[in-house]
Amino acid sequence: MMTAVGVDMKHIADWALNTAAVRGATYAEARVVDERNRALGTKNGKIGTAGESESMGVGIRVIADGAWGFSATEELTKEGVERCAAEAVAIAKASAKVKSQELRLVPEKAAKVDWTSPCRIDPFTTSMDENLELLTRIDATLRAVEGVTLAETNLNFRRYEQWFYNTDGSEIHQTRTVTGAGYAAYAFAGNELQKRSFPNSFGGQWQNKGYELIEELKLLENAQRIGEECVALLKAPQCPEGRFDIILDSSQLGLQIHESIGHPIELDRVLGYEANFAGTSFLTLEKLNRLRYGSELVNVVADATEAHGPGLGTFAYDDEGVEAQCVPIITRGEFTGYLSSRDTAAMIGRERSGGNMRAESWNRVPIVRMTNISIRPGEKPLSPEELIAGMDDGIYMETNRSWSIDDKRYNFQFGCEAGYEIKGGKLGRLLKNPSYSGITTEFWNSMEAICSREHWTLWGTPNCGKGQPQQVMGTGHGASPARFKQISVGAAYKGK
Repeated sequence: MMTAVGVDMKHIADWALNTAAVRGATYAEARVVDERNRALGTKNGKIGTAGESESMGVGIRVIADGAWGFSATEELTKEGVERCAAEAVAIAKASAKVKSQELRLVPEKAAKVDWTSPCRIDPFTTSMDENLELLTRIDATLRAVEGVTLAETNLNFRRYEQWFYNTDGSEIHQTRTVTGAGYAAYAFAGNELQKRSFPNSFGGQWQNKGYELIEELKLLENAQRIGEECVALLKAPQCPEGRFDIILDSSQLGLQIHESIGHPIELDRVLGYEANFAGTSFLTLEKLNRLRYGSELVNVVADATEAHGPGLGTFAYDDEGVEAQCVPIITRGEFTGYLSSRDTAAMIGRERSGGNMRAESWNRVPIVRMTNISIRPGEKPLSPEELIAGMDDGIYMETNRSWSIDDKRYNFQFGCEAGYEIKGGKLGRLLKNPSYSGITTEFWNSMEAICSREHWTLWGTPNCGKGQPQQVMGTGHGASPARFKQISVGAAYKGK
């Protein structure tokens, strides 16, 4: 297959794999990536960000003398690729001198696949002027609300095309198109700041879709409401403190899953191979199939398959050639699975990788990452209104504002942008600065109800950081609104 610059991908792979074999590698893989990005944003009526970038190169990973080596280059000539492959082998042989154990990979069948994520409208066919016009209109609508002192918007497109080849015989071509957008309104009063975001905080909503996602989100239609809610928070009473039954909206529950389930199930963390960026994990090996993680309503999967939805963790094959799978993580409250790679799966006696190896781009080595880590919706029909009606006294919280969790992912505190009082089974007054805290397993064991499938949303988290050097990866988290009993609630960001 040829690229726009006329380089045959199979030739690049052959140069890499043949050189690695001659230099002494017992296994080798080459990932050629062609990536295009567009990032746009406004801030108080002015353009804050406007740019496009393109990047293309090859990452080569090998095993030699029983250790990994990795190198990457954007010089896609025969000489450049062969030099890169030789360097990867040299790094592997140097690493082998200090290895603590033998490296073994679980088997994986060779695959020859050509896959493209669904994309109805290519976002790069829209002009930057057209994109900025939409953002400017949203920005103006937010600032037209009296009391809004700052408005920010963003729009992002990404096309990620990858060719993967390895010495097992795999030839995998994948193309993913990602679209993301969102905005936020801020209101300042004295030394107090309030914020409301749409459709989610920290960049909005992102999915493996084309420009059709922008049409689905109804961004402009919701801007005035978001601005008004932001200003209303300044006069809203503080969220009370104490122990309350709470309801989390689906976006906040998605963030809760990310931090207190997604990260601790990464097997490299558990085994101690990844601790630099955000710590290790409380989910040590003896807890597998023995720990009650949550109530019987808690069913969580790591699902990279297209059937799960257009999540940022959806693909056909991971970055070491393992087919996308649905891996049970928590089954009726019991801890049943990790995120794994071909080598970490072998370390714990598994027969196959979970297909969780991903790299940010061609110049980063694949590491164990989240795919779509989602909680299954309730089996019986249940709406958010019915969830609220089942409470005499409680608090509804929506849209994450802050998070804090320890390095083992066990103790946490989360703040939300807005809360609502629940009295007598009805949603009441707006509350500002809501927050809640807990211990991971105690929190998930307190879940007593979750809404059904029609209220389930697959959220995109585009900015998950891990590794050294850091890699920023997109993950997906599907969730429905859910109710939890007797959670410790506080009032973060207390104002006067």
